[in-house]
Amino acid sequence: QLQLVESGGGLVQPGGSLRLSCVVSGLRPNYYAIGWFRQAPGKEREGVSCISSSDGSTYYTRYADSVKGRFTISRDNAKNTVYLQTNSLKPEDTALYYCATEARLLSVCKLSPDSMNIWGKGTLVTVSS
Repeated sequence: QLQLVESGGGLVQPGGSLRLSCVVSGLRPNYYAIGWFRQAPGKEREGVSCISSSDGSTYYTRYADSVKGRFTISRDNAKNTVYLQTNSLKPEDTALYYCATEARLLSVCKLSPDSMNIWGKGTLVTVSS
């Protein structure tokens, strides 16, 4: 059974940056696509970015329009970790950020929360002056 644990959230001023981490444990964690999602108070959970499974040299990424050019997703297979570098943060980026996986071997990268089957507990990002 895969497990996902997020970290790296915090309080940051507008324009600031944070690097979120998602440690994936279990059998062959690098064979699964991983997504980052977020949920702001009073809003539905939405997809932010996702990264495909990786053989170590090639992977594919997707981004929500709202974060393109500001957020970058990557994965370090040696550390079984997926990162989300968040730059130029805005107050509207404030949310609980989750990583999740559909838990299907070599599946495509998806931004739909309804497609995910295993979730971490989240890390809170607050953007405020």
